[in-house]
Amino acid sequence: MNQEQTSHTAGEETLTLAERAYRDIRDRLIMLEIPPGAPVNEDLLAQSVGFGRTPVREALKRLQHERLIVAYPRRGTFATEVNITDLAHISEVRRQLEPMAAARAAERATAADREALGALLRQLEGEDTAGQDADALMRLDLRVHRAIYAATRNPYFEDTLIRYDNLATRIWCLFVNRLPGMAGHVVEHGPLLRAICDGDPDKASELARSHVVGFERAIRDAI
Repeated sequence: MNQEQTSHTAGEETLTLAERAYRDIRDRLIMLEIPPGAPVNEDLLAQSVGFGRTPVREALKRLQHERLIVAYPRRGTFATEVNITDLAHISEVRRQLEPMAAARAAERATAADREALGALLRQLEGEDTAGQDADALMRLDLRVHRAIYAATRNPYFEDTLIRYDNLATRIWCLFVNRLPGMAGHVVEHGPLLRAICDGDPDKASELARSHVVGFERAIRDAI
């Protein structure tokens, strides 16, 4: 079990084993640590993530529903391929959802949400993001998006947003070596986080829409 798994926060300690297994495997799939098309062996995966077969099996059921893995009769289970033709479909959904999420977060964020978003904002402003490697930048991007989604205070909305952001991140990971402006893409979250913390839903919505459009354009330019 790696250091990340053993250093759970107080909130993470309350998660079920199935939820913890799900989050671990999900992020391995998102970051392409489990490559697209690679076989997903339940026993080997259970040993790798440090959880039993039952929580891993439950996690895999959820991941199949979220299009991160696919099971074929008599062939086995595999990480789904990253298909660039999905970019237009995913972006079409995100262009609607991301601005709405940013606006709702600006309207509904609790004091704890604003504190978490403020900490991320300070991190974006204080770190040399240009000097970070691609893996660190993408994990920071995921943290920012997930913090915004949590601030919507709507668990159903949050789950949907995470699902599509996960799919978009897999596409990003596939083309990361062709995206020289990646640090700038992450840093541009700063004004968005500030708008949410300031309680400005219109500005937050506008910035979120621009971010999604810019992401799609950057990927298309890299192809």
